[in-house]
Amino acid sequence: MTLSMTAFAARVGAQGGVSWQWEMRGVNARGYDLRLRLPDGIDGLEPALRKAVGEVTARGNITVNLRITHEETAGELVIDELRLDMVLSALDAIQERAFTKGVTLGQPTAADVLTQRGVLVAAQVQEDDAALAAAIHADIAPLVADFNAMRRDEGAFLHDVIVGQVTQIATLVAAAEQAATARLPQMRANLTAALQRIAEDVTTIEEGRIAQELAVVAMKADITEEIDRLKAHMQAARELLAQDAPSGRKFDFLAQEFNREANTLCAKAQSTALTAIGLDLKAVIDQMREQIQNVE
Repeated sequence: MTLSMTAFAARVGAQGGVSWQWEMRGVNARGYDLRLRLPDGIDGLEPALRKAVGEVTARGNITVNLRITHEETAGELVIDELRLDMVLSALDAIQERAFTKGVTLGQPTAADVLTQRGVLVAAQVQEDDAALAAAIHADIAPLVADFNAMRRDEGAFLHDVIVGQVTQIATLVAAAEQAATARLPQMRANLTAALQRIAEDVTTIEEGRIAQELAVVAMKADITEEIDRLKAHMQAARELLAQDAPSGRKFDFLAQEFNREANTLCAKAQSTALTAIGLDLKAVIDQMREQIQNVE
């Protein structure tokens, strides 16, 4: 199964006056890098998360974020007795001071006292830390499952694209074989013309000499080995696509070998048609390499 390194998953949850949000992202990379951004205070969360992610991933840059929000407005309104005592003491001091100055003040009402800042506050919700930790831990398995499901979906798409590109390569390799055979008469004509230009004072050129020179040129321009290696690479690519184990690194190396053979084929072409096929081959291989960068 082909798996992609690019994926995303998210989950949200809430319990009492606490809510949380998970985000898990993956992008391609040469190696493996798991980064966790987790709040403090939840025992065992990091090792559990590393274990769960490590069981399904082998390559890529993966980031997991957990954000926890405490709802300050949750709960009933209550009186802060310490603050109330401070306000009452202040009111009493004001009344005493006013009396010594001969100033008569109206008596404050309960409503006046309650409007003083900090007297009436929201009750703090008593959180069950163990239950909260258990609820957050329970999110790990489905979060990782969602992330891996997206990797499988993306991988299935990559698999189909790469299979199509390998098929294109096979078609171009077959066309290169035909073009290599079809170029021989033209190579012979070109060689004869070149020999005549060199030996302008010679009215005729021995057929044996032409055959000898043509054999040398043919050996230098022979692409049989390149064709054979390209066919071997195609078979290796199909085998990698059929594997369940991560194959991205091997595929990347194989794509480099594909490109090397295509470059040699173009260098040996000595034919417009074969050169055009070689360039098309290089283009398909480059496109395949781009897709392979996302394969785990």
